[in-house]
Amino acid sequence: MNRNRRSTDSPTGSISVLVVGDPHWRQRLVSGLSDPDETLVTTAVRGHDGYEWLTSQPGEVDCIVCSLDLPDMTGVEFLEVVRAVYPDLPVILVASDGDEAIASRAVAADVTDYIISDGRPTLDDDLFRRIRQAAVQYQVDTTRRRQAHQFEALFNDPETFTWVVAPNGRLLRTNRTALDFLDTTPNSFTGMSFADSPWWADSDTTAEEIRDALRTAKQSDVTRFETELRNSDGRVELDLSFRPVTNRDGAVVSIVVEGTDVTQRAHLERELRESEELHRVTLNNMTDTVLVTNDDGEFTYICPNVHFIFGYSVEELREFGTIDALLGDDLFEREVLEGEGVLTNVECTATDKAGREHTLLVNVRRVSIQGGTTLYSCRDITKRKERERALTALHRTTRDLLYAETEQEIAELVIDDATDIFDREECAIYRFDDVKNELWPAAATDTMSAVHGELPTVGLNEQSSAGRSFIEQTSLPFDDGIVPGDPFASVVNGRDGLFVPLRDHGILIVGDERATLDEVTAEIIDLLAATVEAALDRIEREDELRERDRELQRRNRQLSRLNQTNEIIRDIDQALVQAASREEIEHAVCERLTTDDRFEFAWVGAPDPGTETLRPRAWFGDDGGYLDTVEITSDEPAERAFSTESTAAVPNVADDLQGEPWRREALSSGFQCVIAVPLVHDGVVYGVLAVYAGQPNAFDQRGQTVLSELGETIASAIRSVERKHALLSDSVTELEYRIRDSNCVLRTLARKAGCSLELKGGVRETETGVRLLVAVDDGSSEDVVSVADETVAVKSASAVSTNHDAALVQLTISAPFIATKVAEHGATLERFGANGEEATATVFVPSPVTTHTVDDIVSREYPDSELVAQREREHPPTTNRQFRNEFLQTVTDRQLEVVQTAYYSGYFDSPRRSDGKAVASMLDISPAAFYEHSRKVQRKLFETVFDRTISVSNTG
Repeated sequence: MNRNRRSTDSPTGSISVLVVGDPHWRQRLVSGLSDPDETLVTTAVRGHDGYEWLTSQPGEVDCIVCSLDLPDMTGVEFLEVVRAVYPDLPVILVASDGDEAIASRAVAADVTDYIISDGRPTLDDDLFRRIRQAAVQYQVDTTRRRQAHQFEALFNDPETFTWVVAPNGRLLRTNRTALDFLDTTPNSFTGMSFADSPWWADSDTTAEEIRDALRTAKQSDVTRFETELRNSDGRVELDLSFRPVTNRDGAVVSIVVEGTDVTQRAHLERELRESEELHRVTLNNMTDTVLVTNDDGEFTYICPNVHFIFGYSVEELREFGTIDALLGDDLFEREVLEGEGVLTNVECTATDKAGREHTLLVNVRRVSIQGGTTLYSCRDITKRKERERALTALHRTTRDLLYAETEQEIAELVIDDATDIFDREECAIYRFDDVKNELWPAAATDTMSAVHGELPTVGLNEQSSAGRSFIEQTSLPFDDGIVPGDPFASVVNGRDGLFVPLRDHGILIVGDERATLDEVTAEIIDLLAATVEAALDRIEREDELRERDRELQRRNRQLSRLNQTNEIIRDIDQALVQAASREEIEHAVCERLTTDDRFEFAWVGAPDPGTETLRPRAWFGDDGGYLDTVEITSDEPAERAFSTESTAAVPNVADDLQGEPWRREALSSGFQCVIAVPLVHDGVVYGVLAVYAGQPNAFDQRGQTVLSELGETIASAIRSVERKHALLSDSVTELEYRIRDSNCVLRTLARKAGCSLELKGGVRETETGVRLLVAVDDGSSEDVVSVADETVAVKSASAVSTNHDAALVQLTISAPFIATKVAEHGATLERFGANGEEATATVFVPSPVTTHTVDDIVSREYPDSELVAQREREHPPTTNRQFRNEFLQTVTDRQLEVVQTAYYSGYFDSPRRSDGKAVASMLDISPAAFYEHSRKVQRKLFETVFDRTISVSNTG
């Protein structure tokens, strides 16, 4: 063992250090510790020797410095041995290199400091400072423990009455002096109201005055006054003081009431009290604190209001010893003060009793009063500095928010800067989802997440403090916003904070377990919230502008496509008008759709009469061999559109390559989008148009609608040219059908009337329905009219002729009739008869009208119909047909209806079976109108006959 002491003048006193390690290393360290301070150094080579000396000299060592490698053990093992006996003694390990595993074990063993040294410690190294700091702190802690023991001794001072009172006014503890005054046991009055205790029963002080003093002390103020106590032995005059005892957070945990016997000097103090009253009131109510010290910095005067800034009582502050311990030893240069006499606005920092740091503005002046030579006037400017610092940080955050591009980026940026702005660790931003009607956590500080875990998402239909703040658009303190079952209970419990709404964007939550959310912080939080609102409003406006731009671009694209589509439609319409055949129509449509790279390929298909499968009739563009290789099945869009009679669109061919084989063929041919529309007009399907594009989503909803309408236009054009060709055709196909449908009106009437009916020309469409003229066989016209009046499908019925051999009935039916249906497509209903069992119909289909078209019409009108015969025929002689057609083109439908009715009713018979008045009544017109129509038709008939008579020249 080796001890080395070097004495110097040290302002903090001497320290004792035990150095354990090899001699070479130890010698250099001891040499480095030989600094201008008084330091006692004891050395040992082996860890065992150091431990033996330590246990033999308890209380003699302030710090142990140990190398990592010892002859008999490691430095960490020596640390663990020491900790078992001296858990509070500072131990510093010095290592030549940094080993994380050893460092971790040392930390686990509660090492005081772990220092990496290059083996050459000197006075200038940080090593000595850290050793001394640990030793001094140990001395301070030891002193505090000793002071605690001294408090017990002071508490039981036989010359002083001492009570300890809880903040609620209940008596906690009484010293022996006070108990002996009442001659009672220690626990006699514990727990009772101190103001109502027996000491004040016969005293100059009332219970209410005691309560006032306790209330004042509870507010961290010291109360002191004199009173007189009486007992059976006499009286005693006490100087009572009520001093608060606070914890580190500044909260009052108890009140110490001391009564000092001042009976002998009470008289003198009363005289002095009057002269000091004004001075004391002034100082007690000042916000600035005045301190006076001597040349050594020791307090000679402490202003009673010192607790306003520092939280300490006057007595507690005196325990600091010197003002350097409170304000620091580098506040000013003594020489400068000596030269100028006064120093103003010196800024420094100091820590109060609760551990909070304050920024002070100090004025220092040379004085000479009651042993004091230096006067310090301290003003607390902490709030002002905090505001300045917060505003600076807020300005920086505001600048950064100008460049944020999303609401989420704003939330994260604000949370990252929140702790710099108002020094609060528990912060979060909730955003409002107006679709789900809920608040959800957008960003939170690490401390917020660590303390409270995953933050809840809260619907506005739930009871919550956050939802209340958002709905009411008002800031709510934590202690005001909590409701039963609140999901934010863990966030609010035991903390000080605010819920701050961000208008309709969400809320800002700021909390602090220190419960120090003052007015300055609240003001900064409001400023930050307003800044966040402005930033979110900006993002919202920019999003709206971008959305408008996108909408304009989308509409422009739609307009461009619509213009292109309209151009195609106009082009196709012109081609349809000029086309003279179905082949020309189909070819023109395909060509126009693929011209100028509009689409890659288009084709028109129709069912094969033999197989009923689709086969191409016309195509244009580059199909890449698609039609030659693909099998037109139910999955292929063209077949699907034909069979369902609805548009079939495939926006992206590549979506289901494995599920539908046609897609692979289409994709190989360069097609990525397909649309097929049926060619349907008036319920008849003429075929299908399929269009293929080289890019996905080439047909939007508007485009699909336009192409669907185009399909109807093409079908109408096909029907028109077929009707035109049908009028000029000499060859026809005769189709004979057997019909058993119950919706066949003539069959229903024949069955109910017990007769046979046959259509006799005169089929005309009117505004009220379709008018028919039917002949009655094996029955009477009256019976037919009678059952027709009871049939819903018949709107009106009247007998035209009641002759048994030629009975005729005129019917007006509400439903469309098969004759008008086939006529619209160029075919002619030549015969239609019905009895009670069935109806038969004969239709002449001229070329080029397809029998499939007519068969489709009949099947739709009468599902329970059967084609029983199909024959090829020629028209009657052309002259008769042309004559009739030319004559019929000269008369109106009404005129033809009038003469037909007159003809079949026997008006032209001789003798007449019906006169003009009777025929007019049948037609619901006046007799004059009947005669006028009849004369006009006769004149037009004669004009047709005589104007075509060939003049023969008279040659003799």
